[in-house]
Amino acid sequence: MFLDDFHCLVDDRTVISADQASRFAKRIAGDFNPIHTPGARRFCVPGDLLFALVLARFGLSTRMSFRFLAMVGADRPLLFREDEQGGIGVYDDDGKCYLQVHRSGETTHDVEVIEAFTRCYVAFSGKNFPHYLKPLMEQHGVMFNPRRPLVIYDSMGFSLDRLDAETPSLALEDSSLEVIGKRGDVSLEFRIDGAGQPLGTGSKKLVVSGLCNYDAEAMDDIVSEFYRLKAEDAEA
Repeated sequence: MFLDDFHCLVDDRTVISADQASRFAKRIAGDFNPIHTPGARRFCVPGDLLFALVLARFGLSTRMSFRFLAMVGADRPLLFREDEQGGIGVYDDDGKCYLQVHRSGETTHDVEVIEAFTRCYVAFSGKNFPHYLKPLMEQHGVMFNPRRPLVIYDSMGFSLDRLDAETPSLALEDSSLEVIGKRGDVSLEFRIDGAGQPLGTGSKKLVVSGLCNYDAEAMDDIVSEFYRLKAEDAEA
């Protein structure tokens, strides 16, 4: 399984190192969010890696919703548990819940289908910045603090018409930003296709913290740094 390089199992716990988390963010998602860089003050495991691990272990269902409740630090042992109603939770040994998953409808455990869906969703999700967020922030005249950029994964969900698509694709349909003081709630609506045919729809919510006035020069510097890191990683 392609996720083997991005986590390890210790007894019945899943452990993700800072290096594994960072490599998943960069190599699989194309996500260069500073909070996924080893050594970052507020380092956290990408939510998309937890999403991918859930699908790999419990399958892909026609309707699923994911709620991210807390940030996962490096090397924290995690338990992936399913309850009697089919809900899934990701917990640490203290009982703290980091992710809640609800699902319904049919479920497939086809490894190829799950990997294809995971890869296409994570690649779409990794475009949060600058592709989706920059135009929204510019439109509303706000941006995250350039010295401490913080964009947090809040939730996502999707509904599929069928589970047999081996070459799915995702495309942004609509986006919005609601500014609430120093906080911004971002909503991304997406379309899911399979072999050129409609397959389903989904949505994703992000939270941008520490909003300040939009600074075009500062934003240009951040975008330039994003592409510098991307090019540097491609050469590694």
